[in-house]
Amino acid sequence: MQQILVVEDESVIRTALRRLLERHNYQVAEAASVQEAESKHSLTDFDLIISDLRLPGAPGTDLIKKAGDVPVLIMTSYASLRSAVDSMRMGAVDYIAKPFDHSDMVAAVERIIADHPTRGGEPAASGGAADRVTGIIGNCSAMVTLSEHIRKVSPTDSTVLVLGETGTGKELVARSVHQHSKRVDKTLICVNCAAIPDTLIESELFGYEKGAFTGANASRMGLIEAADGGTLFLDEIGELPMEAQARLLRFIQEGEIRRIGSVHSRKVNVRLICATHRNLHVLSAEGLFRQDLYYRINVLRLQLPPLRERGKDILHLAEKMLQVQAERLGKGTMELSPRAIQAITTYQWPGNVRELEHAIERAVVLSESSEIDNEALGIDLELVNINRIRGHGSHSIQLPAMHTPRSITSDPAEDLSLEDYFQRFVLEHQDSMSETELAQKLGISRKCLWERRQRFEIPRKKSAGSSSRRRKAAP
Repeated sequence: MQQILVVEDESVIRTALRRLLERHNYQVAEAASVQEAESKHSLTDFDLIISDLRLPGAPGTDLIKKAGDVPVLIMTSYASLRSAVDSMRMGAVDYIAKPFDHSDMVAAVERIIADHPTRGGEPAASGGAADRVTGIIGNCSAMVTLSEHIRKVSPTDSTVLVLGETGTGKELVARSVHQHSKRVDKTLICVNCAAIPDTLIESELFGYEKGAFTGANASRMGLIEAADGGTLFLDEIGELPMEAQARLLRFIQEGEIRRIGSVHSRKVNVRLICATHRNLHVLSAEGLFRQDLYYRINVLRLQLPPLRERGKDILHLAEKMLQVQAERLGKGTMELSPRAIQAITTYQWPGNVRELEHAIERAVVLSESSEIDNEALGIDLELVNINRIRGHGSHSIQLPAMHTPRSITSDPAEDLSLEDYFQRFVLEHQDSMSETELAQKLGISRKCLWERRQRFEIPRKKSAGSSSRRRKAAP
């Protein structure tokens, strides 16, 4: 049974939270302050520590360093962006704003414990260690798993297939695999298959003999042959023409290539890494990619998550990039404003890490002060919120056709103002979603949601048992 320590000076809240967690089969200990938590308990014996931010004597964030590798979830009645960001910068695994719904708290606890399955100062994986070994920045579970897989596949000579959306860093993964392989002292040749015309791709990869075709005035070594002894990285292999796929298949099967116009084959020793943003399994089923080639390259598979699914990694990456760009451009120390942080963590980043990197570089160049604002990043917060409501992005909800609330007409969604969108979304979803969920989908805080309800005269609907929930939840 997982053990949780609740540190809260309000006895009513502390008791309610203990009972809630015990109902979900957690073993719970209590403390009213940081000092009491240290004196009565061994902090490293717990799977999770839940602490209020403001406590008598010392703030709850002091537990972050004292607890070592035990994750700390911060509760705060002051649900400002700054206090939440500051807590996470200090190492808090997450924060939850009071008043919280019981379902939100239980979901947060389950997620954190699942992501941090070990206890007693021996974490399952370390994002810092991942940085040192692979050069890849990331502490989310998907990136830690990726780093572990890179460590395992790098020493082998097996073919690797890297999957991920455009801009997620597939070439960085390929370079990391090469740098930690036995071929690190040999050549790594990177080829973007989508950047070479179909008529030239075969001659570029396999080379040609003098006189093989018009304009072949001399023999030329191909890129596969040039990578002999080292590693060949074929980016966007899904764009490779069918004719080139057949020749590549023979190279993988037999370890030999034949230049265009030559009657002799040459043996080569090349470690192959492929990457694509496309679904090769579907392409092969549709006859657009050779199925036998797909099975040949799909030996060891590495999956890169999109940036929007990497949680706190987004802010960590942005701050790292900001530091690098500021130093490179001689701008001194720079930091992100609260609105910039909000923009970075709520924007969907369809271009992934590459888009984030370009946005940071542009902001550093254009900013006159040491603080980067969301306008310098080129991110419109209102537009982000509108897109989230309309249904763009992986975590948003599509607005269906519905009845006409108050003064809102039944015109298409594109004709609605931001205020109309707010009213329409709340009225449509308040029966099926909690206040926390509504605020998250709208990209605002619960306090802001409450204030807008007052302004637009949209009362919060009371469900059965809501009064008892409010008594048990934090005030």
